[in-house]
Parts: sequence; structure tokens; C-alpha cells
Amino acid sequence: MTTSESTDPRLLLVVDAPSLLHRNHHARVGSDLRDLGGRPAWALHGMLRQILEAVDRFAPDLAVFGFDDRRSSVRATTYPDYKAGRAEKQPDLVDQLDRAAAMLAAMGLHTVTPDGLEADDVSASAAAWAERERWRCVVVTSDRDTFAHLSATTRVLRLIDGGIHGSPLLDPQRLFTMYGVAAEHYLDYAALRGDASDNLPGVSGIGKKTAELLLAGMGSMQEVWADIEHAAGANLVATLDSFAADEGGRRIGAGVLKKLTAEGARAQFEFNRSMMTSRDDVDLGISADADAGPSGRFPLDPDVVARVVGYLGNAETTDLALRVLTTSA
Repeated sequence: MTTSESTDPRLLLVVDAPSLLHRNHHARVGSDLRDLGGRPAWALHGMLRQILEAVDRFAPDLAVFGFDDRRSSVRATTYPDYKAGRAEKQPDLVDQLDRAAAMLAAMGLHTVTPDGLEADDVSASAAAWAERERWRCVVVTSDRDTFAHLSATTRVLRLIDGGIHGSPLLDPQRLFTMYGVAAEHYLDYAALRGDASDNLPGVSGIGKKTAELLLAGMGSMQEVWADIEHAAGANLVATLDSFAADEGGRRIGAGVLKKLTAEGARAQFEFNRSMMTSRDDVDLGISADADAGPSGRFPLDPDVVARVVGYLGNAETTDLALRVLTTSA
């Protein structure tokens, strides 16, 4: 990031903790790692290792760890079938999900669990906070919806199998290079495509490639709907057919227009977009003023870190935590 993109070199790190827990549960379940009390700890341990690696890599001035409210959900109240297609969580995973925020908070890390909301709402709010304060922001997550938060000040470390050091660090330009979609239009793209994991069907007949072509040609769905309303979709058809002619492919403009104007198509798109849009007004409880308090700041108390991390029963991880979290360097 160049200095012109942010007048302040300070960095806010925000971690989507549930996404790390889920990934590490499935990757490490075979280890059957237990804490000193005999409870399952493989997902907690894997999440903590990745948190430590992220803090070590980015050296943030502030760090926030977002969690889902597991008691209530605004989105599920709006749409009772939200995430209904997901397999039931295994009891060992549920146990570790229930303990994760308390473990991090006990270490002195700053956790945020917004009422009725999710970790992605924390990430969106962190990105908005960083833009207001003119800080830089890095979001660590495996959730693609976070791509919508990319900006001149916010990047996303999209966790894949390579872990913290082997995953792509995305900015708006790299997102477009890798996925063919502009960050500011990512929610339009996602709403067209749908999200099976959240039980949100896409617009019928509009798949990933068609959505990419549509947004590449028209810019945004706002412009698409305006063209349909005021020009019967003439510009849409001409643009897509022009793309097809340039690529030597078949004309698809009329077919795409028919799918977008089918009964329920726009309603499905608008509903998906409303469900996928993250809240960016969550109170994170942090301040850009270093004198305002310790929330989210380092270093942490070494005795506390040693005690909490030591309970996981892995001396190497305890040593790493002490090095990364308890030294001002």
C-alpha cells in the first residue's frame, strides 16, 4: 500500500475467529489434541497458532477478534432457512466454538461478539473504522463475502490450505485479477451467483461466468436494472453480444435479459444482497488514541498468556505466544 492511500501507517488487524476454528477443526480433528482438563482443543490450538502467525506477520497496532452471536441471529429471524443446508455441527466443534471467545479474552485479546450478528459484521465495521481513521486494515478470514470490504485502506488475507503464509493477500486490483470482479461490485456478483452454504439460491440461469460478464460490461446491477426499466434492456443485450462477437462466442444478450426479467429474478437478487450485506456500524470498543485504553493493544501480560495458552498443553505454542504477544517489539 502506498502512502497516498493512507496518511497513517498504523494497522488494524481483524480476525474472523469462527472461520479459523471451522477450518482447523476439520484439518486437525485426527490429532485428538486435548487441553490439560481433557477437553477437545485441536480447533482452539489451530486457531490460536494462526492468530499468532498473523500477529507476527503484520505487527498490528490494534487487533480485534470477531465472533458470531451463537444465541440469536438477525438474519435467521428474517430468513428462517438461513444456512439450513449446512450439516449439523459435531459436538466437539460446538464445544470449542463455545469456548473460543472466552479463551482469547482471558489472554487479554480484544474480542467482539455483536448481538444477533456475525464475525463478518465485525470485519465490515473494522474496515469502515479504518477508513474513517485513515488507518490500514487487514482482515483474516476464509469467507469470500469479505471481498466486499476491500478498498484503498483494507486488504483481505483469504485463508486457504496454505495457511497464514501461503494464502493470498488481496487488494482491489488483485481481487479483479484473480476473480474478474471489482471489489465495489462483489456483492452484486455474489447476489447473482447465490451462496449454497447460506442456503441462498442465485438468480435462476445466471451462473458465475455470466455474472462476471454482466458486471464487466454494465458496471453494476443498479445500471442493469435501470437499463431494463428505461431501455427494455437494449444496452445490456448490445453489450453482452458485443463481448460475444469479440470472443468469437455465441450471442447471449437476449437470453440473459430473459432470465433477469423472469418472475422473481430481481426479488431474489435484492433479497440475496440484503442478506449478504454486512453491518458496518458495530461498536468495536477501540480507539485510535493510544492513551484511551488497552483494548486491542499489545503487549499482553506474560504471566496471563503463559497460564492461558499453557492450558492447551503445547509448550511450543506457549513459547510462540509469549514471543509474539508479550513483547512491545
